[in-house]
Amino acid sequence: MEVEQAYKLKRAAQLKEWAAQLDLLEAKAENAGADVRVRDALQLDDLRARQRTASWKMQELEKASGEAWEEIKITADKIWDDLKAGMAEAHAKFK
Repeated sequence: MEVEQAYKLKRAAQLKEWAAQLDLLEAKAENAGADVRVRDALQLDDLRARQRTASWKMQELEKASGEAWEEIKITADKIWDDLKAGMAEAHAKFK
C-alpha cells in the first residue's frame, strides 16, 4: 500500500472516530444546565466546523497527486492538529 493511501485511510478512520466522540459530547452537553449548555454548544459547534474543514481537506487530498498532494497534506496536517487539540480540550471539559 502506498504512503498516500495509508495516510488517507488513517485520517478517514480518525474522522469517523471523532464524529462519534462529538455525538457523545453533544449528548452530555444536553444534560447540563442552561448556562453550561450554551457555552458547551458554542464549543461543540466550533468542533463540528473544524471537523467539516478536515473532511473537505480530505476530499482535496483524494483528488490531488504529486507535488499538489504534498502541499495539501501540509495544510491538512495543521487542520488535523487543530481539531485534535480541540477534541482533547472538549474531552477534558466534559469529564
